[in-house]
Amino acid sequence: MTDFFYLIPLALALGAVGLAAFLWSLKSGQYEDLDGAAARILSNEDDHPIVRMQQPNSSPEEEHARSSATKTNMSLGNP
Repeated sequence: MTDFFYLIPLALALGAVGLAAFLWSLKSGQYEDLDGAAARILSNEDDHPIVRMQQPNSSPEEEHARSSATKTNMSLGNP
């Protein structure tokens, strides 16, 4: 029975803290623009295209090794 004398005020205090946090979030505008955040995540304003750098001129042996490695990968089913 004496536990209730501690638990009831503790529960009321935690409820008051939660209510104060909710009222603060309302006052600071946390719930003003719910649809704007959902739309902003879909926009691509910050995306930039990937620019591939051209490989420097290489010797014919390197070109042959690169092309034969590609043919080997393609014959194994790898892209």
